[in-house]
Amino acid sequence: QVHLVESGGGLAQAGGSLRLSCAASGRTFSNDYMGWFRQAPGKEHEFVAAITWSDGSTYYADSVKGRFTVTRDSAKNTVYLQMNAMKPEDTAIYYCATAASESIRAAQSYADWGQGTQVTVAS
Repeated sequence: QVHLVESGGGLAQAGGSLRLSCAASGRTFSNDYMGWFRQAPGKEHEFVAAITWSDGSTYYADSVKGRFTVTRDSAKNTVYLQMNAMKPEDTAIYYCATAASESIRAAQSYADWGQGTQVTVAS
């Protein structure tokens, strides 16, 4: 059974930084994509970033490109989302999820999800 646990959320000031972690367990993830999504109140899940476990290729939403960086530590089965130059519109619950499909920007491609971590950016 896949288990994903996010951590690192909290309150940041506009222009500040946070780093989220997602610890994955339960099976081998070498052929998967690990994605980060966020959901603001009253909105759908929004793709933020993704990384492939195999070669570390990264993908970003235009809204976070140049500000957020996704990395992985294969030895620890952990994926990170470094968020810099944060904006109030980054406020949301952030989720990590695993996908085997290449349609990585679609939430429907992801089978397993963490419980989410709240990120709040104050202006």
